[in-house]
Amino acid sequence: MSDTRRRVKVYTLNEDRQWDDRGTGHVSSTFVERLKGISLLVRAESDGSLLLESKISPNTAYQKQQDTLIVWSEAENYDLALSFQEKAGCDEIWEKICQVQGKDPALEITQDPIDESEEERFEEMPETSHLVELPPCELARLEEIADLVTSVLSSPIRREKLALALMSEGYMKKLLQLFQVCEDLDNREGLHHLYEIVRGVLFLNKAALFEVMFSDDCIMDVVGCLEFDPSLVQPKKHREFLTKTAKFKEVIPITDSELRQKIHQTYRVQYIQDIILPTPSVFEENFLSTLTSFIFFNKVEIVSMLQEDEKFLTEVFAQLTDEATEDGKRRELGMDDLQVRAAATDIFSYLVEFSPSMVREFVMQEPQQTDDDVLLINVVIKQMICDSDPELGGAVQLMGLLRTLIDPENMLAPTNKTEKTEFLSFFYKYCMQVLTVPLLASTVDEKNCKDLQEGSTKINPVCPDHFQTAQLLALILELLTFCVEHHTYHIKTYIMNKDLLRRVLVLMNSKHTFLALCALRFMRRIIGQKDEYYNRYIVKGNLFEPVINTLLDNGTRYNLLNSAIIELFEFIKVEDIKSLIAHIIDNYYKALESIEYVQTFKGLKGRYEQEKDRQTLRLNRYRRDARTLDEDEEMWFNEDEDDDGEAIEKSRPEEEFPESYGKYMEAKKGAANGTNGANCKPATSPTSAASPNGSPAKSAAPPATPVVKTAMVGLVDYPDDEDEEDEDEEQSPRKRPRLGS
Repeated sequence: MSDTRRRVKVYTLNEDRQWDDRGTGHVSSTFVERLKGISLLVRAESDGSLLLESKISPNTAYQKQQDTLIVWSEAENYDLALSFQEKAGCDEIWEKICQVQGKDPALEITQDPIDESEEERFEEMPETSHLVELPPCELARLEEIADLVTSVLSSPIRREKLALALMSEGYMKKLLQLFQVCEDLDNREGLHHLYEIVRGVLFLNKAALFEVMFSDDCIMDVVGCLEFDPSLVQPKKHREFLTKTAKFKEVIPITDSELRQKIHQTYRVQYIQDIILPTPSVFEENFLSTLTSFIFFNKVEIVSMLQEDEKFLTEVFAQLTDEATEDGKRRELGMDDLQVRAAATDIFSYLVEFSPSMVREFVMQEPQQTDDDVLLINVVIKQMICDSDPELGGAVQLMGLLRTLIDPENMLAPTNKTEKTEFLSFFYKYCMQVLTVPLLASTVDEKNCKDLQEGSTKINPVCPDHFQTAQLLALILELLTFCVEHHTYHIKTYIMNKDLLRRVLVLMNSKHTFLALCALRFMRRIIGQKDEYYNRYIVKGNLFEPVINTLLDNGTRYNLLNSAIIELFEFIKVEDIKSLIAHIIDNYYKALESIEYVQTFKGLKGRYEQEKDRQTLRLNRYRRDARTLDEDEEMWFNEDEDDDGEAIEKSRPEEEFPESYGKYMEAKKGAANGTNGANCKPATSPTSAASPNGSPAKSAAPPATPVVKTAMVGLVDYPDDEDEEDEDEEQSPRKRPRLGS
């Protein structure tokens, strides 16, 4: 099984400032003699070729982002990024980089990404020149100001100097006053420049600037500037939404004006971050870290102020406990159900990310205290299954949390080595049947299903086969596929006991291709384990039939489904999984032999015939049984000396081993002169050993070196010629009848 922790995608930044995918592979850190230092190596998982060889330079600024991303610049205008599949792998490589550079792994950037010349120039500058010289705050200079703001974003030192300049003499407030002038004059060019200026100032990432920009006097003008994105034909109406559509409802009157102002500010800043600003690139991600912190600490302050307000909390609990409180009022106090669920999900996600082991420890104690239906993980699974969002946003988030909890990669804490065994046993005993309920319910027998697609030629459709159900089943299959790769014993037992793969393959008939691909991926991951228990289960259940039927139904269409099925059979051929090859050829080759646009099935037939030839040779060899061998040995011992010599001459010319042959004949003559054979030991070489009395000992067995027995000749292993078959034959795929039709 591949090391998923070290699995990465390699990206390079092109001239258009877009990230190009250079391939997927596995990263390692090792000393490279040619580069004279520890280097990062990425080898492609497809063919082992070298995707990346990069020396860890002591002066390069490496940056870790989003827990699974490492970004750095290797040369001018050549930026690189490694995107890890697992956080653990990213942390491991990050620690190695920090070790080479002598940095603390707790940092998210090893050093400021500036060149030495710029740093030296900054250090040599007198203190009086620490500020950027800003143009006068006038309409005619807006373009110049915008160019200045956007030009400094690539340099931490220049960003710092610009921030200091903007905070002096009320410059930001003057700029926002110009916004009002431009809007009154409908000066679109000026408004577009102000958009670039305000967006760039936000990316300066300075809390002191945020305090000015998000004050009651300025925040709506900031929102107004951000409405005039030059890339939009018409400006957005964010201010109209914030002032007219969004309403602040006080279920319990808030008398503290400072608290009310803080709530309004936090909502608007959150709106700016989530709705107005475009999604930042990987390099811009940390530019908004202070904005994220600003929002977070505002929320902390709001909670603290509510907690300290005894009158407010007293009134809340009094109304909740008062039987006279109307139901409508209670619902307002309890907030909307979707909001409550979203908040609970956020809290749960924080707990799982902070300490998955703590969550596991808690849930494993629950069966002793409560019923199975209200176990925490089962509640999470049911919320995932019952998500009413058409896009299943909540279900996707919960599925990710479940995956974290059942991931053995974070169950390896040395203080609790039994965690993996105990938790997986708990999960498969109490929770797996809850997770698979929708899957088992949707994959019933053909006679219990109704064809929901009029005129459909497919049999055994999913019931029901609508989009949201298909999305949910795809999520469940994604989690089960993860289990196949990481849980081995537990999931294998569950699959075989429930005949789960057969039920999953019913989904190959779904009208939603993405769901059929999920079912196929589940089978592909099972076959990828190369486990003979799985293989026997597949063969016994005849489980290739739905896959081959789907391939034949797909006809001549060249699409993702076709390619994925072909890849499955190609894997079986390349890995030479003999039991599956024999089953496929014996049962399905007549249906597959006409597929000639790939050589996969001819290759499988070639493998099959090779194996039959090998088995025939082995059988023939075995049939030269003990009786034949005993006869050969008896003939050897019964032959006289002349016969021995003649036999050896026939099997190998004397000239090829004159010395050994001479010693052998001397030993034979010594034996003929009366040495007692009862005391002899088998000779292990043509050279005789001396007896205790000085005479040569008799050899009781034929010499090892020259003897050639045809019955013991090694078998010839034939090369796989079928892979070199001519691929220039005319392609003639055609739709074939389904198996069993």
